[in-house]
Amino acid sequence: MTGGQSPAVDEPRDPDVDLRVPAQRRAGLRAQGPIVAVVSLGGAVGACARYGAALLWPTSPGAFPWTTMWVNAFGCFVIGVFMVIITDVWAAHRLVRPFFGTGVLGGFTTFSTYAVDIQRLVDGGRVRTGLVYLAATLLAAFAAVGLGVALTRRLLAWRKR
Repeated sequence: MTGGQSPAVDEPRDPDVDLRVPAQRRAGLRAQGPIVAVVSLGGAVGACARYGAALLWPTSPGAFPWTTMWVNAFGCFVIGVFMVIITDVWAAHRLVRPFFGTGVLGGFTTFSTYAVDIQRLVDGGRVRTGLVYLAATLLAAFAAVGLGVALTRRLLAWRKR
């Protein structure tokens, strides 16, 4: 293969794994099966929690979607805390990160609903509100991750003193 050319269709991409070999294909599936299972389970838990938040704090059609914005911001805050803990403090089991980080928090935060909310606001003639929501959610999400990381690191440093 020379500069910029892609591999042939029947050429394996990873030289150590040939998925045409049944034993290697089964080994790959066995390795990925538990990860897929915990992400799925965690996603179901997170999505149920998000649904519960929507039931507790419903948003009227055409109104600013506060619940979705705060769920996303809170989920991003928890992601910041979680990433510091599992990278700096705790040698977690290999399935903790996919379960909680990708599954639970991925199912809880809802950027697909965020996109649908924006579309509904724009389609309903509330373009300015849609743009404010677009920017406010992104800013809140980034700020929440940063705050979660900063507060967790500060708390950990304080505990070590």
